[in-house]
Amino acid sequence: MNTAAEKGKANARKKPLFRDTKAFSGFAVDDLRKAKAFYAETLGLEVAELPIGLELHIAGGARIFIYPKPNHTPANFTILNFPVDDIERAVDELTKLGVRFEHYDQGEIRTDEKGIARGTEGPNIAWFKDPAGNILSVLEET
Repeated sequence: MNTAAEKGKANARKKPLFRDTKAFSGFAVDDLRKAKAFYAETLGLEVAELPIGLELHIAGGARIFIYPKPNHTPANFTILNFPVDDIERAVDELTKLGVRFEHYDQGEIRTDEKGIARGTEGPNIAWFKDPAGNILSVLEET
């Protein structure tokens, strides 16, 4: 007979559902071919083609799923951050590869001529967009 105490003990022994799950995130683009070229060639990431999209393989073994969406609307927030040791070098190298950095002058977010926000409450950060208009960033880890 299962008493409330026995059920409680059984539940306590169960492992939390997602403790060992290797979760991943995903986002939409309007053109997989352009996305693959950008993430692989421009950003230098490992990109795998899947039957239903792309998979980015990033440092640490994390995966990010990119899927096509014909009526895609770009996110109006940062969907992916790339920590770097030297933001100046990262911005300069990406600029040479044709990446255009966003410039902001709104509220507390102000970027310099390179597109780098400095001296904010967080890290030095620069935002740019992928070919689908999704916002990405490089941010300097200190």
